[in-house]
Amino acid sequence: MRALIIGGVGGMGQGVAKYLVWDKKITEVILADLYPDPERLTPKLRENKKASLIKMDVNDHEGMVAAFKEVDIVINTAGPFYKTAVPVATAAVEAKVNYIDICDDYEGTQILFNSDIDKLAKEADITVLTGMGSDPGTNNILVKWYADKLDKVDEVYLYWVVSIAELAGAAWDHSLHMTLGKVPQFIDKKIVQVEGGTEPVAEKFLDPLGTCHVRYVGHPQPLTLPKYIKGVKNIIIKGALIPQWVDEMIAEQKATGFLGSDPIDLKGTQITPYDLALEMWKTIPESRDNGPQSSGLKVIVKGEKDGKKITYTADMAGRMAPGTGLPAAMAALMFADGDVNVKGVVAPEGCIDPEIFIKAFIGKGAKIHQSKKIEDIMEL
Repeated sequence: MRALIIGGVGGMGQGVAKYLVWDKKITEVILADLYPDPERLTPKLRENKKASLIKMDVNDHEGMVAAFKEVDIVINTAGPFYKTAVPVATAAVEAKVNYIDICDDYEGTQILFNSDIDKLAKEADITVLTGMGSDPGTNNILVKWYADKLDKVDEVYLYWVVSIAELAGAAWDHSLHMTLGKVPQFIDKKIVQVEGGTEPVAEKFLDPLGTCHVRYVGHPQPLTLPKYIKGVKNIIIKGALIPQWVDEMIAEQKATGFLGSDPIDLKGTQITPYDLALEMWKTIPESRDNGPQSSGLKVIVKGEKDGKKITYTADMAGRMAPGTGLPAAMAALMFADGDVNVKGVVAPEGCIDPEIFIKAFIGKGAKIHQSKKIEDIMEL
């Protein structure tokens, strides 16, 4: 199988590639990037004979279609995905090639599901698998895994934390964007729009992350999980950037207009506050605490089984790039094995067998800390 990775020279792209190049099912991994400099690659990827570099712009539709027709699967790791998910998926559908992305912006997911892309993908007999990273991705599959063990699912809570020591490039754009304006949550069995970056709650994550204050963020799971977890009442997703001063400063910037999207005149030059703030966030003063080189996620699924209340909890912590890259790589290998058969636009929980995925995931060295709480239901 020949795989092409959009954004292949970036951290997330290399996080996918490093797993694919060592698998016998993969004959070639094409790293497509706007800046295909081999010096940006890790030595192991640079020296691997399966890996090759090409220049590609996600705004070049015809160029993408032509390149995609030469491969068996396309994996899009080039964010921010509210800008890239739709154009790259559109090109993949035209090329009639299976597509995976790690889209973590709900806007892109919303368009993929609700546009002609779904219909055209089904007609082309291909799969458009969106959100196959860590969050969304691994945590979606964990939710489905737990949901399948229950008679009834009542509530799902998805919490994540990322240290700014792990952030680079487009990840900063997503990190600011996901807190702006109204973002979707699934509350009382319907989509509700809440203010992004609000209602912090303290949650304990695995070491070295500790207790972090997570807030409402704009991620795709409130849109996708209800499609596959029937009867669920609430699906809440909150996230945090650490150290805590980062989210506090973003909240201040938002409140004072520094994250505004309307251009302003500054001494005869039109600038957008958001763009300026984004550039400033890419350079953190050395005197500021950047936090640990680690990220984490927590999945909580509450429901009922055999007349008892059950709460499943899963916790994970580790580096962001491999944590995001491994699930996407594993999905590509599942395509090669014929384990993904749903056509059209689909989320991970709609096409990835949790048992197959989790067994392979742990086999690759991932660690999931789990707990199960059982309570009797007493009726008077």
